[in-house]
Amino acid sequence: MDYMKNVTIFNHPLIAHKITKLCDVTTGTKEFREIVSEVAMLMGYEAYRDLATTEVEIQAPLSKFMSPVIKDDVTIVPILRAGLGMVDGLVALFPQARIGHIGLYRDEETLEPHEYYCKLPKEAPDSQVMVVDPALATGGSAAAAIDFIKQRGCKNIKLLSLIAAPEGIKRVAERHPDVKIYVAHFANAPLNEKGYIVTAFGDAGDRIFGTK
Repeated sequence: MDYMKNVTIFNHPLIAHKITKLCDVTTGTKEFREIVSEVAMLMGYEAYRDLATTEVEIQAPLSKFMSPVIKDDVTIVPILRAGLGMVDGLVALFPQARIGHIGLYRDEETLEPHEYYCKLPKEAPDSQVMVVDPALATGGSAAAAIDFIKQRGCKNIKLLSLIAAPEGIKRVAERHPDVKIYVAHFANAPLNEKGYIVTAFGDAGDRIFGTK
């Protein structure tokens, strides 16, 4: 299986510049949080260029005419807690989006994820669902999150991550070949013994919330 066939890696100097700032250990909590939100917005703009639209009649200053509006419902599902950092940027793009939450914790010995919370809007199964998590390292949490979301009836799912390692992409792609993966930066580097990408920003949750 070509596990990269459903993967889009953004190649834009503005995004690359912002990723560098995120990985820099001197970037403080406030700036880190702002950049995560900014990159999420840039990613959402491109990842959802295929949203369906419908024509509505509007009254403009000089005339009435038909104009497109988004037809699809959108549900944003951050993987707690780090995924929360990407929500504001995406809501700026999709102000009518509904927001679900999924909480996973990782066993420190096996590195396997376990669900402890999942709350989705009742409309989620019929909407475009974007699962968001800043880092796709081992891929365990993202793959499991998508499992749980599918179990609740969702079908149209995309995954947005700021930084992804080959292992993480491969794991999600093999388990969920129907899910498109969007990545701001591909970190072709090994994971450390704790499953973190060594050429990334460390624990995104700690850096977003200032708890490191």
